[in-house]
Amino acid sequence: MKKQFSKEALLRRLKIVEGQVRGLAEMIESDVYCIDVITQTSAVKQALSGIEDAVMENHLSTCAIDQVKAGEEDKAKEEILKVYRLKRR
Repeated sequence: MKKQFSKEALLRRLKIVEGQVRGLAEMIESDVYCIDVITQTSAVKQALSGIEDAVMENHLSTCAIDQVKAGEEDKAKEEILKVYRLKRR
């Protein structure tokens, strides 16, 4: 099972991504070699994907479960399907 991330850990990871994006802007301003920029954009996408996975896992293992326990199975099912569709994009 994947590790659950606290709000603080997710915010820390987002700050890192924020720094990476600022670095990308500086790279483009400085006319850095295209492949180096692409490599960095790939790293940013992977970092955001990891954050997305952690938030999604947390939602499914807490909010969706709570909805089922509260008798809101249809709402939980709709949200699970929405998450699934979003992740497939």
